[in-house]
Amino acid sequence: MKRSLVTGCAAIAITAFSGMASAQTKFEVKIGGDALFQGAYVEQDRDEGTRSTEFVNRFRVTVTPVATMDNGLEYGGRVRMRAANGASNVRTMDADRAFIFVNSGFGTVQAGTINGLSDEFGIIGPNVEGVAGGPDNNTVEFLAGSQTYSLLPTTTNNFRAIASGDVGTKIIYLTPTFAGLQGGVSYMPRSGDSNTSVNRRQDNGGYQDVVEVGGTYTNEFGGFTVGASAFYQFGDSVNDSTGARFEKLSSVHAGLNVGYGDFKIGGSYAYSGDSGYDKSLTVKEKQDIWIVGAQYAAGPFILAANYSQSRSNGTSPNTGLVAPVKAELYQAGVTYTIAPGLTTGLEYSYLDLDSKLTTVDNGGINPDDRAHIIMIDTRLAF
Repeated sequence: MKRSLVTGCAAIAITAFSGMASAQTKFEVKIGGDALFQGAYVEQDRDEGTRSTEFVNRFRVTVTPVATMDNGLEYGGRVRMRAANGASNVRTMDADRAFIFVNSGFGTVQAGTINGLSDEFGIIGPNVEGVAGGPDNNTVEFLAGSQTYSLLPTTTNNFRAIASGDVGTKIIYLTPTFAGLQGGVSYMPRSGDSNTSVNRRQDNGGYQDVVEVGGTYTNEFGGFTVGASAFYQFGDSVNDSTGARFEKLSSVHAGLNVGYGDFKIGGSYAYSGDSGYDKSLTVKEKQDIWIVGAQYAAGPFILAANYSQSRSNGTSPNTGLVAPVKAELYQAGVTYTIAPGLTTGLEYSYLDLDSKLTTVDNGGINPDDRAHIIMIDTRLAF
């Protein structure tokens, strides 16, 4: 029923749009993108086998062919290519977005490899990616290689509906914006399955028939700006080849921002319960994360602070045992705009990891950790 409803609405919209776009129109090809370079110094209690410094870089190019009819109908496609991987100097290119779209007075339809609604539109607070002192800069990735990184809750770097970041092939419908409100619904047949891949198997894990629904609201009231979002995602789990059975997907995300002048404050909460957990587990820590942040803009500077707390099951890398784990992340930073499209920032983060595993459970090793991360983040957007 849910598949028929979503795909039926999308098919009607596409048919209506197609009828309006029968004439040939010249396409304009737009090219944009972004790049970042990050350098970090890490000091942590559990630093066995790791060094203190590391660099990371990423480069993405977005190509958008688009055409507009005389009646205002806009249609086209988008692909986002990125320099990925790099372990052992094995460098590859991939594309994490590849979809077609149609925009008109009836709304927007997108179809292809694209992220989910809450991952694209969900509010997590005022400090978004690129703002030093915000949660969305992949800061905790600098802990990779340590036992602490493998113990982090699944929600520490997954702030919204838990499968919304999956760019599996999907179809999305967005309503027109009315009085600051815009709604949307998406349908993804299978998680982790994109582009030309066909995966109809019922025994190799993941989620299927994933639906996400929700919307956003933006407005101004007497000098105050308000932004809010709420999304709900649900779907069926897929058993794996060993016969393991998993809990269904059920995840909710809500966020709110309030601004006045150069000051903004906001936050979000995401709750995914036991989504995706093996049904045979006796320990099922609820998966959730809540975030609160604030920022102040002063000329070319943005001063930001952020706090997040995330929870889920954690699995010991030494014994494979499962126990509840909680991570608290404190962040502060300053971002400076050097020139249009060019910024640099300095960020300090403190991570407090608390696992319910004992030293007996974990081969005599205390899994708790405290980590300090100082990071320089420089970005180019074009």
